[in-house]
Amino acid sequence: MFEALSDRLEAAWKKIRGQDKISQTNVQEALREVRRALLEADVNLQVVKDFVTEVEAKALGSEVIAGVRPDQQFIKIVYDELVQVMGEENVPLAQVQQPPTVVLMAGLQGTGKTTATAKLALHLRKLERSCLMVATDVYRPAAIDQLLTLGKQIDVPVFELGTDADPVEIARQGVERGKAEGIDTVIIDTAGRLQIDEDMMAELARIKQTVQPHETLLVVDAMTGQEAANLTRTFHQQIGITGAILTKLDGDSRGGAALSVRHISGAPIKFVGVGEKVEALQPFYPDRMASRILGMGDVLTLVEKAQEEIDLADAQKMQEKILSAKFDFTDFLKQMRLLKNMGSLGGIIKLIPGMNKLSDDQLKQGETQLKRCEAMINSMTRQERQNPDLLASSPSRRRRIANGAGYKEADVSKLVSDFQKMRNLMQQMGQGNLSGMPGMFGGMGNPAAANRPAAPGWRGYTGGASSSKKKPKKDKKKKGFGTL
Repeated sequence: MFEALSDRLEAAWKKIRGQDKISQTNVQEALREVRRALLEADVNLQVVKDFVTEVEAKALGSEVIAGVRPDQQFIKIVYDELVQVMGEENVPLAQVQQPPTVVLMAGLQGTGKTTATAKLALHLRKLERSCLMVATDVYRPAAIDQLLTLGKQIDVPVFELGTDADPVEIARQGVERGKAEGIDTVIIDTAGRLQIDEDMMAELARIKQTVQPHETLLVVDAMTGQEAANLTRTFHQQIGITGAILTKLDGDSRGGAALSVRHISGAPIKFVGVGEKVEALQPFYPDRMASRILGMGDVLTLVEKAQEEIDLADAQKMQEKILSAKFDFTDFLKQMRLLKNMGSLGGIIKLIPGMNKLSDDQLKQGETQLKRCEAMINSMTRQERQNPDLLASSPSRRRRIANGAGYKEADVSKLVSDFQKMRNLMQQMGQGNLSGMPGMFGGMGNPAAANRPAAPGWRGYTGGASSSKKKPKKDKKKKGFGTL
C-alpha cells in the first residue's frame, strides 16, 4: 500500500533538496513530480488538479522558517494538504442515547461487505458495545451462512429469517429484536450486485426508509482506485450515505481511492480494511494515513495494536528480565507470538517511521527467519529455553535441536550467538548505555534510509501521526509496547 506513491513523492522532494529557498522555478519541477505521483496512484483527475493548485499557492506564499530546509517545508505543505483532502480528522461511528444504533451496510457484490459487517461488529465489541448482525442478503448463495459463520467466530449473534423472506421485513424484525434485547448496535448486511441497478437501489431505499438507520455505510474496494470515489458519489446521491468503509487497502492498491473518496463524494471514510482477518479493521485517521503516504510510519496505530495485546503486568516483568539479562528463549517465543497476534510482520513494520523502504522480499525473508527461530526454539527442552548458556557450551545439544527442527547445527549456533548479542544489547539499552549500538547495527542499516523524508518532530514541524486530534483510549489493564 502506497509504496509506489511514496517513492514518487520522494522524487519531488529531491527537486528542492539542496536549494536555499522555494522558488517559482524549483517548485514547478517538484509539483510536476507530485502530479505524476498522484495520477499514477489512480487519484481522481479533478482531485489532482485541485491538490496541486493548493500546494503551489501555499508553497509560494509560505514564509521561510529558520532552521528548516526548503524540501522539509515542502513536505509539510504536502502533508497538510493530504490531510485536508482526506477529511482532516476521524469521523467516529454514531452512538445514540436510546439504543439500538442502527447501521446499514451497502455496496456492490465482491467488495467484502459481509466480512466488513463482521469486522465492524468485532471492533464495536472491543469498545464494549453489544452488537446484533442482521442477514438480509437472500440472493447471493451462502451469504446468510457466511454471516452466521462469522458471527460464531467473533461471538456476535446473527438474526436471519432464511432466503424466502422479504429483506425489508428481515431488517425490520432484526431492529425490533435488537430493541427487545437491549442491544447497543444493530448492523444490517444488505445484498449487493455486480453493478448498480434499479432493483438494488429500490430495495436499499425501502430498507432505509423502514429502519431509519443512524449510519449508512458504503463498503468500497480500494483496488478500484478512483472508481471507488465515483461509486461513493453515486450511492450518496441516490440513497444518501453517512460514510464509507474502504476495504482491501492492504492489497495491490495504489492509494487513489483513499485520496479521492472524501473530495469527490463528500462522504468521509470512517474505517479501512487492512487484511483478511476479522480483526483487520481500523478507524480511518487522515493525519495517520498522510504520514504513511509520506513514509513517516504510523506510531499511534502501532501503539493501539500493542495496547490490545500487551498486559501491563507482563510488560513490567519483561522489563525486569531485560534489565537483569534474564530474558530467555521462552520470553523471545512469547514476544514473537505476540507480534503475530498484532498482524502480519509487514503490516507492523511499515507502521514504524522509516521502515516503508523495506521491500516485500525483505519482509518475507524476515517472516521466514522468525519461523525458523520458532521451529528451533520449539525443539529445545524447557531447561535449554530458560538457560541459553547451556546451548553455547554444548555442541551435542545444538545438534539434537538442529535434527529435531530440520536445520543444520550451524543454524542453531547462529541463533544462540545472535540471541546472546541481542540480550546483552537490550540490557545495555535498558541501563542507558548505547555504546554497543553502532557495532550491533553496522550491517543492518537501510541504504535507502538516508534519503527518506524527514520524520515528524523536526524543527518547525509538529504534524504527523502524533498530531491526531483523537487520542487512543488508554486501557487500564494494558499499556505500552516497550518489550516488543
